[in-house]
Amino acid sequence: MSDRLKQLADAGVSIWLDDLSRERLKTGNLADLAATSSVVGVTTNPTIFASALAKGEQYDEQMRELAAVDSSVEDAIKALTTDDVRHACDVFSDVYASSKGYDGRVSIEVEPGLAKDTDGTVAEAADLFKIVDRPNVLIKIPATVEGLPAITRSIAEGISVNVTLIFALERYRGVIDAYFSGLEQAAANGHDLGQIHSVASFFVSRVDSEVDKRLDAVGTDEAKALKSQAALANARLAYALYEEQFSSERWTALEAQGANRQRPLWASTGVKDPDLPDTLYVSELVVAGTVNTMPEKTMQAFADHGELQGDKVSGTGPDAQQVIDRLTAVGVDFDDVVAVLEREGLEKFDKSWSELVETVQTALRDADQGKSSPGQSADPDVTHDSQ
Repeated sequence: MSDRLKQLADAGVSIWLDDLSRERLKTGNLADLAATSSVVGVTTNPTIFASALAKGEQYDEQMRELAAVDSSVEDAIKALTTDDVRHACDVFSDVYASSKGYDGRVSIEVEPGLAKDTDGTVAEAADLFKIVDRPNVLIKIPATVEGLPAITRSIAEGISVNVTLIFALERYRGVIDAYFSGLEQAAANGHDLGQIHSVASFFVSRVDSEVDKRLDAVGTDEAKALKSQAALANARLAYALYEEQFSSERWTALEAQGANRQRPLWASTGVKDPDLPDTLYVSELVVAGTVNTMPEKTMQAFADHGELQGDKVSGTGPDAQQVIDRLTAVGVDFDDVVAVLEREGLEKFDKSWSELVETVQTALRDADQGKSSPGQSADPDVTHDSQ
């Protein structure tokens, strides 16, 4: 057992792996990480699946079966990905049971092309929930304007949701409101609120990447002194908003009906700047009742040399706001930063989906012709660490 990762878990941070593949499942690697590295959940996205399918011979047999029945690319993608997620859910079934649904969670994302389609997202979320058929699955819905009502409607039907691609504080406020509204409707629909869970995935490292690029363009000493501060400040302000909203009268009424808090999840926690400590977005965001989803590289780095310095999030809102105010003062339009990041995030997932479609098309064709799976590799830089 990794002592450092156990200490992180003991501090109240749920460690979720930001990766999944059939190889991890079949070799027992995922189960080993659960046993030795305090991993209690998994997040996935289109790029993770594109990468796994492109380089994994473990999918060949199922590809041949799908090709034999003339499966469409879309149906093949759904079969392959939901099978992996179902298997991962089973790996974490004991964690799910012992934590009463708090952990042991595995996320699967609706198709990126539906990000601006409320009705399509709702239908896809229900379909994925039905196909995976495990209580510990989380359906990932992006926090676009159109995604907010889809979150509400999915929660109202008793579907647990991982809200993804959150950058802006005001959008996060909308996410929390969508969750509350969904719970209120779920109660009216007769659902047991205690069975509904949700996390809100607030992206971290990409904020520094975009802001630091703009600070370099400003070029002053004052601007450069602010580098690598924006992401943590934004996350800490998000946590302050979480504390505010989950102490409101509206929440108290829902909690009295058995509702679970929608936990903040720190996503994109692998550093992009090689000059930064590789555990920065883990050690600086330790606070009980949150999730940190990490690529294995970041997890291994923390296991090797990560340092716990106590809760560095609670009560830091005022200082974090000063950082954002200073960014504004040197000419960084933070509203534009988060708008750009959301747009780029959607574009990256669309690109990843196209890579996934191309990979599966090739694999189905090769399987039909009796060949092995393709050797192309998806861009590893768009995983949900690189979220």
